[in-house]
Amino acid sequence: MPLLPFTLAALAPVLLLGLAAVVGGLWAWGALAYVSIIAALADELVAWRTPPADPEEVERGANALSVALALAHFGLMVLGVLAVAGATGLGTGERIAAFLAFGLYFGQVSIANAHELIHRTHRGFFALGKWVFISMLYGHVTTTHRLLHHPHVATPRDPNFPPLGISFYRYLPRSFWGNLRGGYRIEQARAARSGRMNPYVTYAGGALGMLALAWFAAGWAGVAAFTGFAAYAQFQHAMVDYLQHYGLARRPMPDGSYEPQGPEHSWNSPHWFTSLMTVNVTRHSDHHAHPTRIFPALRLEAGMPMLPYSLPLMGVIALFPPLWFKIMDKRAVQVMAMAQGDS
Repeated sequence: MPLLPFTLAALAPVLLLGLAAVVGGLWAWGALAYVSIIAALADELVAWRTPPADPEEVERGANALSVALALAHFGLMVLGVLAVAGATGLGTGERIAAFLAFGLYFGQVSIANAHELIHRTHRGFFALGKWVFISMLYGHVTTTHRLLHHPHVATPRDPNFPPLGISFYRYLPRSFWGNLRGGYRIEQARAARSGRMNPYVTYAGGALGMLALAWFAAGWAGVAAFTGFAAYAQFQHAMVDYLQHYGLARRPMPDGSYEPQGPEHSWNSPHWFTSLMTVNVTRHSDHHAHPTRIFPALRLEAGMPMLPYSLPLMGVIALFPPLWFKIMDKRAVQVMAMAQGDS
């Protein structure tokens, strides 16, 4: 059963987080440990890769898991807001642990799953992914990921591309505002051509509606908790984009275009546990080559650029730019040199 490992890794935290929100105590710390320390240790101590599955065999089950994760996300968002706002009776330490645990889950699992859903051609799956993004005040990523990042990946035209030598702290504001503005311009032009409403209206209206629901549920403390979760999830998503594309640039061509994108323009991670928990978002080269390929069928092949540690650990390293540059700059230069030598 190729989907069982994904189901266990991605859905197990849902139960832990639910108990953390209602019961607190060790459950809060256990949920936090699962999505941080346990995940990191499992990645580093066990060497295992799930083989790519046959897309036709797993499509129905993979779609069902993505729907389940999306629906669980909305339930967890309600529980998380209530818990962190103090409505479930947790103590201060438990509320801090709950915030970190829920926030890590939203940033690692919910966003990865929403990303999976917005690549589906089925309207229902696409809409579900869009509303997961909207629930994290991040609806514009539905546009920018598909229409800005994918076509222009590894070029200056992509706000998500971090050139060699740029720190995450310099990258973060540029990426956020570049995506927000760039996506709006794309959708405004599409709306002018089609006569349809700019989806940014839905993104903004949905976000305001979510904030209003948080206020009705738990007052201003609920709004603060909800906004905190959204900011934390957005931070993690920006970090993943930074990690997966750092320094891997497409060469400009004489006519002003760029060389075709290839597997050498994305970093991948072979680490098994976080790959399962984040529905194979770590197999990024194959995703860019085949954006609609369902997550259990994504491939990890020899020759694809590999990060030396798992995504969560690399994210910690990126918070310390001198260490990040020391580890990654030489690797990025080697990958680009090899790609140019092969062309």
